[in-house]
Amino acid sequence: MSDNSSYTDLAQRIKESFAEIEDDAIADFKETDEEYYALYQQISELKADHPFIDKIMNGSGEISLTAEEHEILTEYFRLRFRLDDKERQRLYFRGHTDCISYLKEVGAL
Repeated sequence: MSDNSSYTDLAQRIKESFAEIEDDAIADFKETDEEYYALYQQISELKADHPFIDKIMNGSGEISLTAEEHEILTEYFRLRFRLDDKERQRLYFRGHTDCISYLKEVGAL
């Protein structure tokens, strides 16, 4: 009997490829879900119009905001949370769909 230690089970392969799978799914959401795409566009436009958002999200050190910037940042977070919730919901249901497809493929359904 040969040693098949190079075999990686499906669960492990999915774990190793999850970032790519997630990226593909999110790209699909942008193409197939109008509400998701609209939220994504609003966030992109807000960041383009207000570069301080990226400084806050990716910078370091001390920062201060005007009242207007604080309001803009609050709107950014509100939109981002809505987008994240939508992503989680879509990924959850995508997982169910993939599971059912797999079970059909192996004859379990």
